[in-house]
Amino acid sequence: MRRLRLAYRDDDRAPVIFCIQEMAARHYDIDVEVLQIRGTEAYESALFNGSADIIIEHLEYLYEEAAKGRKITMFCAPSRGGNLELVVPGRVQGPEEFKGKILAVRSSGQPHAVALWLRMMGLEREVRTLLVKDSEVGRWGQWKKVASGECIGVFLSPLYLPEALAAGLKVLPVPEIPIVGHFAQACQSVFAGENPELLRDYVKAVAHAICLMIYRRDEALKIVSAEPMKRMKIRSMAEMERQFDAIVKGLKPQPYPTPQAIANSYEIATLEYPGAKGLDPLALWDLHWVKGLDDEGFIDSLIKEMRRRTGSL
Repeated sequence: MRRLRLAYRDDDRAPVIFCIQEMAARHYDIDVEVLQIRGTEAYESALFNGSADIIIEHLEYLYEEAAKGRKITMFCAPSRGGNLELVVPGRVQGPEEFKGKILAVRSSGQPHAVALWLRMMGLEREVRTLLVKDSEVGRWGQWKKVASGECIGVFLSPLYLPEALAAGLKVLPVPEIPIVGHFAQACQSVFAGENPELLRDYVKAVAHAICLMIYRRDEALKIVSAEPMKRMKIRSMAEMERQFDAIVKGLKPQPYPTPQAIANSYEIATLEYPGAKGLDPLALWDLHWVKGLDDEGFIDSLIKEMRRRTGSL
């Protein structure tokens, strides 16, 4: 069996990653070794020091690395976008009420995405932002600044919604900012060049895993309820199912990034990594594996087969 090392940082990614691992072994003769690398510095070094072949989240720093001469290939983007919910007090009816107010912003992740959303909504000059660290309020606990009345709202991962809703806050439906989002993947170009068939079959496994999660919920949950549930430190199957459904809501079976998502993600990257300015972000993306499979009807056939087996056709 062929071997490939896949690195990640955040246990919230575990359901997708372990479904990829299972589909790769079951259908494509690939042993995906899942490596968790904690710490930003160690994670960002993984592609370049031989620790990992592919990374599956936090690609922004790679634009600056590419500007320094590193040869990077980004090749897969299964997320619909940022997959965040805007949480506000119950009285708030629309974004127009944000004028003159403060929006809480989680300091880690992609905090600059909020600035793009404010621009898109015409609120860039009307709303102030407050960066809030997890160390101050707990992981994804920025909603506490909203509950206290200090801020008008915050973008929150749906995985962490229950406490905010229990505190009397609500989700305000708003347009999502197009960004590449979670589960986007990258490798060194030399790895892609030396392993074209392995990468092609690996992308098949990614598409297979995403379709499994979307269309074969019960089967995917059997995978997710094992190691991912353990890594996420979730004790209740009901909570695991809630988080699984929240993740699936943000997935798409055709893992193309949109041009606007690439542009926005690149702008976000340059704000955090100024050395990336001047780079053509499209130069890093190689979608020929995804396009080839799509053109051959592989993804459509996968969807049809999984929907047929669940009786949804």
